[in-house]
Amino acid sequence: MKALGKLYLIPVTLGECDPLDVLPQMVKRTIELIDHYIVENEKDARRLIKSIHPEKVQANLHLSSLNKHTEISEHSKMIQPCLEGVNIGLMSDAGCPGVADPGADIIKIAHEKGIQVIPLVGPSSILMAMMGSGMNGQSFAFNGYLPIDKSDKKAAIKNFEKLSYDKNQSQLFIETPYRNNKLLEDLLQVLHPNTHLCVACDITLPNEYIKTFRVADWKKIKVDLHNRPTIFVIHKFN
Repeated sequence: MKALGKLYLIPVTLGECDPLDVLPQMVKRTIELIDHYIVENEKDARRLIKSIHPEKVQANLHLSSLNKHTEISEHSKMIQPCLEGVNIGLMSDAGCPGVADPGADIIKIAHEKGIQVIPLVGPSSILMAMMGSGMNGQSFAFNGYLPIDKSDKKAAIKNFEKLSYDKNQSQLFIETPYRNNKLLEDLLQVLHPNTHLCVACDITLPNEYIKTFRVADWKKIKVDLHNRPTIFVIHKFN
C-alpha cells in the first residue's frame, strides 16, 4: 500500500519583512521540498515562496485557493494529493494556518483520512500579542471579530469585559484593519476606565507597536491604527 503524503502547516510572515527574520530554517527546507500548496491568496503565496526559495520553478507549483469563497465540496479535492503519496503545504495569508484561518477545515479532513499533520514553528499574532500584553497568559480567549452593528458591538464589548472580570480571563479580538481606529474609539467609550487594554499592532514588522494601559490613560494617547494589522486585548482585573 502506498504511503500517504503529509500535510505541512507552513507559517508565513505577518506583513512586509524579510521572511527569514521571523521564519525558522525548517520552513525554508519544507518549501524547498514541496510543490503542492493550499493557500488563501495565490499571488501572495507565490511571492512568499519566491522570496524564501528563489530557485524554485514557479511553473512546477500546484496551488489551490482556500478562502471564504471556496465551496466546501472542493476541500476533499485539495487534500487528494496526500492520498496519492504527495506532501502538501498549507499556508494562511498571514501567521499560522488553522488559527483564525479557513485552513482548519482542511486540517480536520486530513485527520479524518489518517494523513499526518505537521505544524511548523512561526509567528502567531494572537500568541505574540498575549506575550507582550502583560495580561493573563494562563487563561485567555480569542474571539475573532466583534459585531458590526453598533448596539450589538457595545453589548459584545461589555460581555467580554464582564467575562474577563468574572473568570480572570483576558479577551482578545480583531477588526478589519480599516476599521481599527473606530473600534479603538468604541472600546474607549464602552469599557470601564480601569479596564486594561493592550493594542498590539504590526507585530514583527519595523513599525511594531505594543502598548498596554488602563482605558482612562488610553484616552490621552493618540495612535493611528488605520490599515495596520492589530490585536486588541482587554482585561478587567479583580
